[in-house]
Amino acid sequence: MSTSSAARAPVPLDPSRSAGSPGVHAALSVIEHMVTQGPVALGDLARELGVPKSTLHRVCTVLVDRGWAVRDEHGRFEPGIRALALGSRANDLPIITGFRRRAGALLERHDETVCLAVLDTDDSVFIAIEETSQPVRLQTWVGRRSPAFCSASGRVLLAAREPDAVAAQLGDGRPLVSPTGVRMRSIEQLLATLERTRRDGYAENHEETAIGLYTVSVPIANAAGRALAAMTMCVPTSRMRDGRRERLVADLKDAGRALSHDVAWLPTYDAKRL
Repeated sequence: MSTSSAARAPVPLDPSRSAGSPGVHAALSVIEHMVTQGPVALGDLARELGVPKSTLHRVCTVLVDRGWAVRDEHGRFEPGIRALALGSRANDLPIITGFRRRAGALLERHDETVCLAVLDTDDSVFIAIEETSQPVRLQTWVGRRSPAFCSASGRVLLAAREPDAVAAQLGDGRPLVSPTGVRMRSIEQLLATLERTRRDGYAENHEETAIGLYTVSVPIANAAGRALAAMTMCVPTSRMRDGRRERLVADLKDAGRALSHDVAWLPTYDAKRL
């Protein structure tokens, strides 16, 4: 079983927001692009980020010299060893260590894949995964992205935002179509779904991000009630027997409350792109 999601379109730099340190913003945009989109040529970077090619050439030269990027035989840039080494520190983050402890209990009880996700602009991104021992499972990985409006984790995190902010972000006329072809009729339908998520304390996904997959997600919040992340269980629909949904939801909500208590002191993770 596998998921599919379209790569998120790069966001051009806004000069008015990066005027104070344009070189730093350009370097971070290059790294973000390499991580989320894969190897990229200098000309493509310039076009997609809206930054002069001469500026990006200087930025990429420094990134290569410092080990944050490498240039392949085709002249494309991709993450270097220092960027890769930075990712290895993720396992030491308090929210990750706390997640592994709480996810382990869920695995013992249900033996289904458990994931931790955060919101990155319009996408939900997995940052930690504890996998089931069963051979039929969701094939996914850390860094996997899904459109937030249709994924259970994304809906949980969007539901923590003000409806006007969600409407401004996603109600620009773009089609709200999931990777499996499920279409939301309007932004109002999405807002109604998010209101139900706030009321129930969890969100569900029935084959919207992958055929044959059911997912359920709960928010992980700090002491101020701000959403930090979403904890999600991923279950093949073939294993969703009568009465199992209720047990999964109840246990996941308990685990989410426990993890929220563990990380109550953490600030929010808010990824913004300039």
